[in-house]
Amino acid sequence: MTVNARRKRADVTTHGREQSCRTVVAACGIVVLSALLTAPGAHGQTVPPDRPQAAGAAQAPDTAAASELVDVFDILRRIRHKTLTPEEQAASLDPSKRMLAVAPVIGYKPSSGVMIGVAGNVAFFRGDPRTTRISSTVTSLTFSSLKQTSLSAKFSVFAKDDRWEADGDNRAQWTSQDTFGLGTSTVPDDDVNMKFDYFRFYNTANTRLRRNLFAGVGLHYSAHVNVEPGKDADEGWSESPYVTYSEANGFALDSQTSAGVSLNFRVDTRDSAIRPIRGWLGSVSYRPFFKGFLGGDSTWQELYLDARTYRKLGAGGRHTLALWLWGDMVLGGVAPYLDLPATGMDKYGRSGRGYAEGRFRGEQLLYGEVEYRTTLTSNGLLGMVVFLNTTTLKNGQSGERLFDGFATGAGAGLRLLLNKRSKTNLCFDVGVGKHGSTGLYLAVQEAF
Repeated sequence: MTVNARRKRADVTTHGREQSCRTVVAACGIVVLSALLTAPGAHGQTVPPDRPQAAGAAQAPDTAAASELVDVFDILRRIRHKTLTPEEQAASLDPSKRMLAVAPVIGYKPSSGVMIGVAGNVAFFRGDPRTTRISSTVTSLTFSSLKQTSLSAKFSVFAKDDRWEADGDNRAQWTSQDTFGLGTSTVPDDDVNMKFDYFRFYNTANTRLRRNLFAGVGLHYSAHVNVEPGKDADEGWSESPYVTYSEANGFALDSQTSAGVSLNFRVDTRDSAIRPIRGWLGSVSYRPFFKGFLGGDSTWQELYLDARTYRKLGAGGRHTLALWLWGDMVLGGVAPYLDLPATGMDKYGRSGRGYAEGRFRGEQLLYGEVEYRTTLTSNGLLGMVVFLNTTTLKNGQSGERLFDGFATGAGAGLRLLLNKRSKTNLCFDVGVGKHGSTGLYLAVQEAF
């Protein structure tokens, strides 16, 4: 290796380390920001009884119904033989108080090994529940036996009377992932493992234009740094899908970054964003990314579509049918390989149950899922779901178009009510897909 080559390689390594340090600091700042957003706002303010409730904001907890439910906190009190006084019972159902749900994360995946960690959900109202939608934050920290670490802070916070809303998807990961190439026709033997550090900061600010209609702008930053061959991948690394795609499109192999802005529109009539049983959501996000902006490596455009609807089956909300349609498309330009649309890369990483994160990837992605939800006990403590999903992709390299092929998954899961006021569940799902693919998923809050 020549002196210039060694110097260039050292410069690249130093740059990657400096970028990692900056993004780690930013990740800590995002976690602090999400904590500040959950600070009490106008919780103690009241609205005159004759004030009409805003449509779509019918999310105020039904204290009469909640008092009939049993959650994990109730079970723990029973084990401790502790009985709440009438005053304590009323205080426990007070919608002005924060609603906390915390659960351990224990699981196993071939790509990560044994995982342990903790995940938590904090739900709250920053205004009167009759006119203000429920806000929530979901934070998790996990470690794996393959030396992977993941920290995430995701939130959707509504101001008093829904005047504005802040939405965030922020992740810091020191991880590895199997990549199989583009399209739906890839097989398990195509896998090549790669290691990288991933920092994602997707945050938007929206204002309410009229009843149920929101619009706003966002800032989006995605950086994959310190990319290198993972376990047993050295031999086939030079011919891996990541390397061949990156070299063909002029991207560096050790670090790739996308940075840009967004214009967003959303219509939301759901009764709750945490566990909806009626209403629908429709959102559109146009995201241009720019070369040179915040270190971005290319100019490209993305269109992100999200539609969800929920229908009660019978009275009482014990049976619900939920439908989710999701689209993620590169409209122009060339995106870095790991920023291409892929399964499991939605905000909460819940798409494509039955497959590993990033199992299917392409220039354009359309996804659909239907899920049946029910409670197994009359007190709401236990529930279950059955789901069916499918993904179709565009792969310009092979000529595969949308709807030419599908990757379908299915499965079932159990639900444990962690907090009856926010209706937050601990979710355990088992999914299966083609080529013998399987997945176990443990999470706080519903998949969609």
